[in-house]
Amino acid sequence: MENKKSAPLGRFLDAVESAGNRLPHPTSLFIFLCVFIVLVSWLAQVLDVFAIHPVHGNRIDAVSLVSAEGLRKILTHMVSNFTGFAPLGTVLVAMLGIGIAEYSGLIGTLLRQLVLAAPKSLLTFFVVLAGILSSLAADAGYVVLIPLAALVFLSANRHPVAGIAAAFAGVSGGFSANIMIGPVDAILSGISTEAVKLVDESYEVNAASNFYFIVISTFFIATVGAWVTEKLVEPRLGQYQGETHALQPITASEKRGLLYAAVVTIIFITLVLLALVPENAPLRNPETGDILKSPFIGGIVTIIAFLIGFAGIAYGIGAGTISNDRDVIKSMEQAMATMASYLVLMFFAAQFVNYFSWTNLGLISAVAGSEILKTLDLGAVPMMVLFIVFAASINLVIGSASAKWSILAPIFVPMFFLLGISPEVTQAAYRVGDSTTNIITPLMPYFAVVVAFVEKYDRDAGIGTIIAAMLPYSIVFLFSWSLLFGVWLSLDIPLGPGVQLFIERQ
Repeated sequence: MENKKSAPLGRFLDAVESAGNRLPHPTSLFIFLCVFIVLVSWLAQVLDVFAIHPVHGNRIDAVSLVSAEGLRKILTHMVSNFTGFAPLGTVLVAMLGIGIAEYSGLIGTLLRQLVLAAPKSLLTFFVVLAGILSSLAADAGYVVLIPLAALVFLSANRHPVAGIAAAFAGVSGGFSANIMIGPVDAILSGISTEAVKLVDESYEVNAASNFYFIVISTFFIATVGAWVTEKLVEPRLGQYQGETHALQPITASEKRGLLYAAVVTIIFITLVLLALVPENAPLRNPETGDILKSPFIGGIVTIIAFLIGFAGIAYGIGAGTISNDRDVIKSMEQAMATMASYLVLMFFAAQFVNYFSWTNLGLISAVAGSEILKTLDLGAVPMMVLFIVFAASINLVIGSASAKWSILAPIFVPMFFLLGISPEVTQAAYRVGDSTTNIITPLMPYFAVVVAFVEKYDRDAGIGTIIAAMLPYSIVFLFSWSLLFGVWLSLDIPLGPGVQLFIERQ
């Protein structure tokens, strides 16, 4: 295979990598942003920066944190800013259940079973689909599915790098899609809720707010990803000349574990339905009997965490990977250990979001931006498509989805809200843009891991090689997913349960 690092595209992407590597760590970025907001708040107050609230008609003045009152507020609210940050608790709860399932081997076995059971004609589709579904379990897709996909393609006498590309496209390019609510939904909806409170204190974005869209997107992206693999990526790679390998089948103990997990899953879902479907059931809204705004929707992340956790325990008992309560506790402890960097990031992100709110700079920016967009009169769909492209561009230099959304949400969620576009729509648009360029940025944490997997089958492979293989996915995903999103908005289809796309402003 030609070494793409010497090609113009490779040189360009090397320059992107070099520039991106000069950016600080996402946590450092938030520390700098906190200091920046404090200083800008002082300058904005000196310059008498203000805006007129479009709903209440009140004057909104910039508030300086460079003051005795600002210092007291920063010090006394630092802990509550962190502990009260909406994404924090729900994500940690979700990871407890997922940690059990990952430790027991349930997730890895399910991924393997999915690709092993796929008909040859649908093999690529199922590899991409498995990658998308694996995002529910954080790192599992990168460390389990991507090397597994290479072996699957080898066993089918196909190029292993094409299998790696297909899996990587699903795991990272389809990161925002899934058929279940997971940690990503909890993180983004929590940040969106914090952001929309700048203009509407009562508004809440729940974790299921994009559910319908991400389910359809799962199968849409799997189909598109399979087409790109078979029509654009694999023909370029040609016939693999190396040694082939047979993929290990599911063992008897693993099959027993899957059976136990299936039985527990059926029992759990039955119990949830019994607590939800009957009139006056405990998971319905106790006042209205509604399901959409109920303890079920409000606690969906917790319910799914319990479901995955119990299924993981059942699998572990059946497969022999969990023998006692200590193993269960250990699995949850390991899951929490992997969240250390996330906790540090969220601490400073929480401070930044609150500083932005206290200074009124977020609201003033949103009002000013909405006024400019009103004069342009672009319409909701073109604005959202432009925002998707913007989010995709930002993704090339800031890898973390939660970090980017913590920066962008306090500006764009209120801005579009004031134009009558719901926070759920803005969040979904961000998810599309964020996912599509994950696979071509060397700043993505697992990019180097993918390079290592490819080097096993192509010693000349480098960063340019990977990006040359993944660029078709990124371009086609960005175009087709944006088109799907635009059609979705045009048809006024709800993104999730009880979600309105557009908000009528008084």
